[in-house]
Amino acid sequence: MNKTDIYKAVKEEKQKGSTVSVSSVLKKLDVSRSEFYDYLKRVPCKTKLRKERITKEIKKIHKESYEIYGSPKITEMLNKHGEKVSQKYVYSIMKENNLKAKYIKPYIQTTVSHDFSDKLKNLLNRHYNPIRPNVAWCTDITYIWTYDDGFVYLTSVMDLYSRSIISWVLTKTMDADKVLKCIEKAKERRNIENPLVIQSDRGVQYTSTKYRELTSEFIRSYSRKGTPWDNACIESFHSLIKREWLNFHKIQNYNHAYRLIFEYIEGFYNTVRIHSHCGYLSPVQFEQKYLFLSN
Repeated sequence: MNKTDIYKAVKEEKQKGSTVSVSSVLKKLDVSRSEFYDYLKRVPCKTKLRKERITKEIKKIHKESYEIYGSPKITEMLNKHGEKVSQKYVYSIMKENNLKAKYIKPYIQTTVSHDFSDKLKNLLNRHYNPIRPNVAWCTDITYIWTYDDGFVYLTSVMDLYSRSIISWVLTKTMDADKVLKCIEKAKERRNIENPLVIQSDRGVQYTSTKYRELTSEFIRSYSRKGTPWDNACIESFHSLIKREWLNFHKIQNYNHAYRLIFEYIEGFYNTVRIHSHCGYLSPVQFEQKYLFLSN
């Protein structure tokens, strides 16, 4: 332990109101009283004070993001708040304080391809950046493991303009009638004036009569056989919710899974979590900005 560390330790004990004599402690540690009191009089330099302030802000942002944000997003947040810092500087502070973005690689389960009709065309063709909301949506289903109820199934609908999750349902089976309630909810929440493109894979739910009825006023687009990248945005979201959130919990049952998904999508992803696609705004903020500028 160097002298500065000793001074800090004695100062902290002094601030706590310790009854131990400072003089006796310094004497035992062979440290001069005059040097110690000179240390107490020192005023921290501006650089040190700035680093302490930024470190405090980094810890706050990291905690409020459920420890999900890494240095790139924290840097963006700091810059928005008026702290002009580089990502390299933020990274070094995070490393010093052992702050890391939570990440658990999701378990990837492969699915069996089915030979559906050649009439199912990929009309979206990986054009993921529409110029306004409600031009192109995408939808998909993912598996979530629970200890008591086995697999449950999350179906989501995303607006590709803002990457917002318009609607989602959690079901205990993959029956089309239950899964496709997600499409019904999305239609109810958005007032659609013109036909829009809706992208999905070729799963039986999305080639069913029920789906065709629900999307009769839409332009249906399908991922090409064996090409999951054609529906990359929604698949990326399902990967994200697992590695940032669900994989850190031992999910007991359907109800537990539902609460966790609700908390992430409604309380964080749509409204708070900044997204590089949205210019480091949340999906809701990005759509609000569009509405403000278009009026």
